[in-house]
Amino acid sequence: MSSTAPIIKEEQDQRHLQQATIYRILLAVSFVHLFNDSIQALIPAMFPILKDNMLLSYAQVGWIAFALNITSSVIQPVIGYAADRTPRPILLPLGMCCTFAGVFLLAFAGNYALVIFSVMLVGFGSAAFHPEGMRVAHMAAGQRKGLSQSIFQVGGNAGQSLGPLLMKWVFIPFGQMGALGFTVIAAAGIAVQTYVAKWYRKMLNEGYTFRKKSAARTIDPARSKSILTATIILVFLVFVRSWYGASIGGYYAFYLMKNYGMTIDDAQIYIFMYLAAGAVGTFFGGPLADRFGRRNLILLSMVGTVPFALALPFVNQTFALVLLVISGFILLSSFSVTVIYAQMLYPGNIGTVSGLITGLAFGLGGIGSVVIGELIDRIGITTVFVACGFLPLLGLLALLLPGDKKLEEWAAE
Repeated sequence: MSSTAPIIKEEQDQRHLQQATIYRILLAVSFVHLFNDSIQALIPAMFPILKDNMLLSYAQVGWIAFALNITSSVIQPVIGYAADRTPRPILLPLGMCCTFAGVFLLAFAGNYALVIFSVMLVGFGSAAFHPEGMRVAHMAAGQRKGLSQSIFQVGGNAGQSLGPLLMKWVFIPFGQMGALGFTVIAAAGIAVQTYVAKWYRKMLNEGYTFRKKSAARTIDPARSKSILTATIILVFLVFVRSWYGASIGGYYAFYLMKNYGMTIDDAQIYIFMYLAAGAVGTFFGGPLADRFGRRNLILLSMVGTVPFALALPFVNQTFALVLLVISGFILLSSFSVTVIYAQMLYPGNIGTVSGLITGLAFGLGGIGSVVIGELIDRIGITTVFVACGFLPLLGLLALLLPGDKKLEEWAAE
């Protein structure tokens, strides 16, 4: 046998590791994404209960959302950056353990400070999960990166959409103690993450690597500047998108109760329909981007939401539901696409990209929750929702992003 045969076989094995699509792992990590984000979604679902139980102002409600989102956004990029250099599969089950502790404490929190601490624990758990979870999805995708992002992200958005139903079926009947039931979901997440972490470790031991551009190659300074500019724009667009999402997910139920005289449980159905439509939009976003282009879809998903967002405060409750479904689908159709776009800007840096897009930019939407809450206290909820309708107009900044052909040229060089 030739002396080169073992080398050739090793290269073939490496290519097989890089190309095979492992659907059981993709589905497992997507389900954990659902578990993680459904637990996160229970916190805004609890806002009406916490507001009544603790006599909170809208601003104080906003600070709860801020504590959750900013904890995740500050820690997540750090974890993602570290994971790109030294993968840490153990963070997958450990993150869910942190979430378990946060949910358990939240059920018994008797004062505002303990509520803040509890949601911060949930935020830490989410920060630990997302970068490594995205790396697992990338690893299990093989050559089907777009599909893997759709499967991974739709799990998270589906989990987010469960928040209003949790309010209707759990917190209205059981109150704050209803959070205790979610320790079961967190425990299931720990079990699944342990399985995924073992597979992740096995793949690393067998030689899987996240491919990067050669460190020896000098990147043109003009291109570096273009990539930095594109990154800033992309992070800002996700921030704006999450800000508008925070207005709907965190406060629109209050708007429905005030302006239409709805009960809490009926109002939650409207929020569920918005988020569920967003989850569907996330799934179809990948194929739509393949047809119309990633940059174009990011632009259309923001600007296309504007007429529906502007009309929302002025229609009756029937048309409000229709507008919520349409705007949810359109706005969140670019959710996974922005992640893929960022990965093309920084090939190989999967954890860092996760930290920037699903962590920092999305998490900074928590600032939006605080500002919106303060404004509602000062100028009224109707005026605030009229103003929020203009936010998606900032999506016009997507015109400044490099087109898909330019990204592909950079990746090919």
